[in-house]
Amino acid sequence: MADTKMKLPLIGILIFLLMALFVAAEVFFEERFDDGWEERWVKSDWKKSENMSGEWNHTAGKWSGDPQDKGLQTTEDNMHYAISAEFPEFSNKDKTLVFQFSVKHEQKLNCGGGYMKLINDTINQQTFGAHTPYSIMFGPDICGDTNKRVHVILSRNGKNNKIKKEIPFINDQLTHVYTLAIRPDATYSVLTDNELKQSGSIYDDWDILPPKKIRDPDAKKPEDWDAKEFIPDVRDTKPEGYDDIPSEIPDPNAKKKIKNPEYKGIWKAPMIDNPEFEDDPYIYVYPNLRYVGIELWQVRAGTLFDNILICDDPEYAKKVAEETWGEIKDAEKVAFEKTKKLKEEEVSSASFPQENREQGTLADDIDDDEPDHEEPDWEAKLREEDEGKHVL
Repeated sequence: MADTKMKLPLIGILIFLLMALFVAAEVFFEERFDDGWEERWVKSDWKKSENMSGEWNHTAGKWSGDPQDKGLQTTEDNMHYAISAEFPEFSNKDKTLVFQFSVKHEQKLNCGGGYMKLINDTINQQTFGAHTPYSIMFGPDICGDTNKRVHVILSRNGKNNKIKKEIPFINDQLTHVYTLAIRPDATYSVLTDNELKQSGSIYDDWDILPPKKIRDPDAKKPEDWDAKEFIPDVRDTKPEGYDDIPSEIPDPNAKKKIKNPEYKGIWKAPMIDNPEFEDDPYIYVYPNLRYVGIELWQVRAGTLFDNILICDDPEYAKKVAEETWGEIKDAEKVAFEKTKKLKEEEVSSASFPQENREQGTLADDIDDDEPDHEEPDWEAKLREEDEGKHVL
């Protein structure tokens, strides 16, 4: 009985501490796309004059774990999409920055983006587009069978810097949650569905700062440096009677070689301190963060964004992910399998021949193995965006 009395207060204290932890989290922006979302988001007119501006749909999608849980979905193929929302300006100096959202590619995406951007300073939301400077670009992107990645691009001093590490990519037709956390010690972590996929240091995994060490540009290879790993064996002699052996394919270049005792390896200039290196203790900081935006181009539409969160607490973000994606993921998978089964029945039905199927049937949306048409200058578009102007 005494043990029980002792345990109850401890449990109460633990619950209180957990509640205090979540209460302490500072949320800068959170969007579930419930009623009134249109008042918080501004659809850009970028590409509208070229008739290349795609329309968004407020929907839960064709299969969902909760039909009432809606997000924003791209609807038109071969279109550009740009939309943004403003929040109270803040800086992540001396605090952790967490950027999280969910993405579902119902169209079995073959070429297009599923990433989002954090933007600082002041922008014209009506003209927000690929040319608009951004601070952080994060999320999945795919074009073809080999060009699949999860972007983490950190912009600094007019240059955007791609992460040098690979981040595992999930390419299916279900919802996944992507989380980026950047900490005041300049470490970071990337999670998918609350599971760690990549982590490290901003100093090491981006080329934001010049390298601390460089090869001495004034160094010269010593004249006596021997870079020949093997040399002819001067002790080797021709076997007796060797000249009497007939040769069908003589090789006049054949020589017996031995390890060169003077071999010093391939010469490299010694490393020296880089005079251009200047440490930046605030390499992780993005001041004046003020907007979140979706700006992308898709060959085939159908990507659905939802549950956007910007806060300062990774544990709170995990909790939100479990309360949203975690609560519906199993039901969504069941709904997807049911839709897939209906598609299989639709295709095999004798009264509904495949060659007479109308556009937009389930068979067009589930497990389509036919590759989408890829825009010829897609890689050029990526390079153009990468070379655009970006700000701190």
